[in-house]
Amino acid sequence: MIDLRALRDAPDAFRASQSARGVDPAAVDAVLVADERRRAAVSRADSLRAESNSASKAIQSAAADERPAMIERAKELKEAVKAAEVEQGDAEAELRSAAYAVANLVEPDAPVGGEDDAVLVETVGDVPAYDFEVRDHVQLGELLGAIDLERGAKVSGSRFYFLTGVGALLEFALVNLAMEQAVAAGFVPVIAPAVVRPEAMEGTGFLGAHAAEVYRLEADDLYLVGTSEVALAAMHSDEVLDAAMLPRRYAGFSSCFRREAGSYGVDTRGIIRVHWFDKVEMFSFVPPEEAAAEHRRLLAWEKEFLTKLELPFQVVDIATGDLGSSAARKFDCEAWFPSQGRYRELTSTSNCTTFQSRRLGIRYRTEAGPAPVATLNGTLCAIARTIACLLEVHQQADGSVRVPAELRPHLGGREVLEPLS
Repeated sequence: MIDLRALRDAPDAFRASQSARGVDPAAVDAVLVADERRRAAVSRADSLRAESNSASKAIQSAAADERPAMIERAKELKEAVKAAEVEQGDAEAELRSAAYAVANLVEPDAPVGGEDDAVLVETVGDVPAYDFEVRDHVQLGELLGAIDLERGAKVSGSRFYFLTGVGALLEFALVNLAMEQAVAAGFVPVIAPAVVRPEAMEGTGFLGAHAAEVYRLEADDLYLVGTSEVALAAMHSDEVLDAAMLPRRYAGFSSCFRREAGSYGVDTRGIIRVHWFDKVEMFSFVPPEEAAAEHRRLLAWEKEFLTKLELPFQVVDIATGDLGSSAARKFDCEAWFPSQGRYRELTSTSNCTTFQSRRLGIRYRTEAGPAPVATLNGTLCAIARTIACLLEVHQQADGSVRVPAELRPHLGGREVLEPLS
């Protein structure tokens, strides 16, 4: 949720932010109207309560002939207080609804525009050249006995798959390498639940524009997460954290589920865009003034991991119209896919400032009292897509795949993945 005091003080900044996102700035005015109504309702309820308390006390010292009228007046005031409290509750619910419709305030340096307006920050590594016709990851996965799409579809439907043999071993190796790096950087490893309550999903901002992408377990009123960010953020909901313990960093592993409702006909081949995958996600709780620096640190850790995998990639600064509602700024790392001849997103990192913590009630102790903490997230390894990229980039003419040096210790020292036949 946005900072209401900041919105009152600088509504034009929030209107500009909404416009930069390509959404209606009138949502800001709706918040101001609802806020004024709530403040008036609170004032009226407080005033009536004070009058009611005074009237009740006055009865005790009143003359006998004055008491009946005073008692009747006290009853009227109590009823008025009840009505005012109902009005206050309605006004507070209206304000909450209006405030939830306003996205996080974008950072001033974020590029303005839509999906095609992301700004290239840097390119790392050289795009490989091959003296043979490259195979895509589906062909390589079949040769290696690593990916079984046909049986995945038979068992679960389209966009599901089995990782088998070296495919399964690659997943475990990537998870172990990612966790090894994260722990060395001070992250606490976490196995996070993949099922969460509605308040966790709403609090992290995934029930707004992203609601169509989310799997809901209607009978239980629970949701399957699309990222362990949801569980990691909600882990400290309604808590006050010690400032001395910040930054608090978690590296969460979980299965992730996405309906991909808006991607009909897109990336239907292979395991690049699927309904289920596993992921290692970094998540940080930091003081708000440290958020921008932490964002750069998360990006640096993502770059370090892709470099260990010897994948050529580029970093892009995502434009405001392509940001999720929680993110004030976002960087993507896009790796090279030889079969497509282009860079595709492998990881991303977002600075959500205090947007999620305000919704989830996560604060930290300061000298001035408890205050909202900043939250940030960053994908260290989205397993399925990373396997697809790794197979393609490191493929060899005979269909074998070279294993990057940093990954070999987690694959039993194996240097090359050989075709089955």
